Amino acid sequence: MAEMVQPQIPKLSKGNYGNWSIQMKTLLGSQDIWDLVEDGCTEPADAAADAALTDAQRKMLKDSRKKDKKALFLIFQGVDESILEKISDAKTSKNAWEILQKSCEGVDKAKKIRLQSLRAEFENLKMQNTEPVTDYVSRVQKVAKEMKRNGETLDDVRIIEKILRSLTRKFDYIVTAIEEAKDLSVMSIDELVGSLQAHEQRMNLNEGSSNLEQALQSKLSLNENQASSSSYVRGRGNRGGYRGGYNTRGSFNTRGGRGRRN
Repeated sequence: MAEMVQPQIPKLSKGNYGNWSIQMKTLLGSQDIWDLVEDGCTEPADAAADAALTDAQRKMLKDSRKKDKKALFLIFQGVDESILEKISDAKTSKNAWEILQKSCEGVDKAKKIRLQSLRAEFENLKMQNTEPVTDYVSRVQKVAKEMKRNGETLDDVRIIEKILRSLTRKFDYIVTAIEEAKDLSVMSIDELVGSLQAHEQRMNLNEGSSNLEQALQSKLSLNENQASSSSYVRGRGNRGGYRGGYNTRGSFNTRGGRGRRN
């Protein structure tokens, strides 16, 4: 018989509550106990209500309490000792979870302030001239995820529209083509990145060919200039030699052309 594999419990640390809570919700859900953490275990209101429970109800209550203790244990296992002190007095998993949520996420007012800051950051994002398109999309997605964790409703269409309107001008052609040919409401971010990457690679290849052509043209022009300069220097040397001969001959003749008699 195969041994049961124990699930790996994520550890909560400073600054990773968003990811930790997602992982813990998944883990607790896989154990069929997340509902107890979220809604709590329903206890009898008083002794009279407890005494009035049927056998079936008592069995259900016992099972719920057992599951709640299991959920509380997993939450305890998912924090370090310094954080455990904050929830050590919690009697239920719901109570422990809410303490961590308030402690790590902050109160609603603080979340709203954080969300306003993230919204401004999201709207002001712009692609840099030398930035690869995949790096820019990652920056946009990172801010978008933080917004979602702070309560923002943000779908893929809004993220795609943000990316398209904040790319550099060299993407204008592909942006227009995508907006005219694609239905953004059903387009995935991965599909968008694939189209933008292909366009970027084509531009880089064309730019490389253009740079090589310019370099060859510059070298050709330089060679032509050097050849022209060399020809000019040789020409001046020949003319100078002719004048020298004339002067030498002229030293034996008078200005009028007659030879001097002795």
